[in-house]
Amino acid sequence: MTNKIWSNSGDSHFIEPENLWQENLPKKYADLMPRSERDADGEYETVHVDGQTFRRKLPNPKMVEFQEMSGAAPGHSDVSKRLPDLDQEGIWAEVVFPSLGMWNAMFRTREAVKAAMQVSNDWAKAEIADRSPRLLPTAQVSMVDIGDAIEELERAANLGFRSVFMPTQPPHTLPDYNRDEWEPFWAAAEAANMVLAFHIGTDPLDLAAGDAPGFVYRGPGGAVLNYTETTFSGQRATMKMVASGALDRHPDLKVLISEGGATWVPFLGDRMNEGYRQHAMMTFPKLSRSPKEILFSQVYASFQHDETAVPAVSAMGYNNVMWGSDYPHMEGTFGHTQETLHHLFDGVDEKVVHRITIGAFEELFPGTPPVPVSA
Repeated sequence: MTNKIWSNSGDSHFIEPENLWQENLPKKYADLMPRSERDADGEYETVHVDGQTFRRKLPNPKMVEFQEMSGAAPGHSDVSKRLPDLDQEGIWAEVVFPSLGMWNAMFRTREAVKAAMQVSNDWAKAEIADRSPRLLPTAQVSMVDIGDAIEELERAANLGFRSVFMPTQPPHTLPDYNRDEWEPFWAAAEAANMVLAFHIGTDPLDLAAGDAPGFVYRGPGGAVLNYTETTFSGQRATMKMVASGALDRHPDLKVLISEGGATWVPFLGDRMNEGYRQHAMMTFPKLSRSPKEILFSQVYASFQHDETAVPAVSAMGYNNVMWGSDYPHMEGTFGHTQETLHHLFDGVDEKVVHRITIGAFEELFPGTPPVPVSA
């Protein structure tokens, strides 16, 4: 590894101040914001979100593996420390997802979430986007009311945001993404040139039905099963956007599925083409392009470690593959980014490497500052 491979990143996260919403909202809304309480022994925590409560088990902080894999990235909540981290790792520009904002699909009080999203976006502009053109935070919008979501999306676009964070499934109080009620939102996003940035594992919990965060399976293999399960949510969101005709009707609308791998896109294209062709008498709406063509032209996918993502470009013809670091999460590459990039790309055609590390990102987010030659 004598030479550094530089890459843009299609996936990262920033930890906002814990009291961001509490200090910037009226008390009647602040009291509804997410907060957690740890048990005395540190084994479990109780999380409160807008009148809803659930408990979850915490990783054992005494485990050496956990200590090494979590909290090690100095720039997780400080831009002044984050940029040196990125320079060291060989990461140039990056899409930045929220942390507190990941809860937005669990809110139920319309005015509270509307106000909270405004606070988050104003803060992200001032403390992330304005600090460096290399950092592209995703805007946050209400998942309680589609009209409110459109209003905040348009306000965020005027603030300079390039993408909007979307949970992979809306809460059960809203129609699913394949329904016509979302059509005004898709049109607004296309008109504002805002990328729909879906992050895997963000399906809202139905606490009344007994859902628990991160737990679909229990018992032998549960950790691997649950981790793998999170990848499917991005695929389902993509299928809805394609099969419903949303992307076909809005050919300039782009979708990013972060942290979910890439080889599923060619497979999904083949499978959807087969369904659209073999069940033509039952398919509605009719599309002007094949599902696979829509997928390949409008959907981008980011990965961090997957060796199979490279042949998705070089052998399967799917060019919208982007590498992502998932900084600073424990599933990410912080501390071994160069090792990971060299493992993935040493010996690979330079055009393929450039497409995955730089080109697809710059295509999705035109105007991104180029990597300096001296870097």
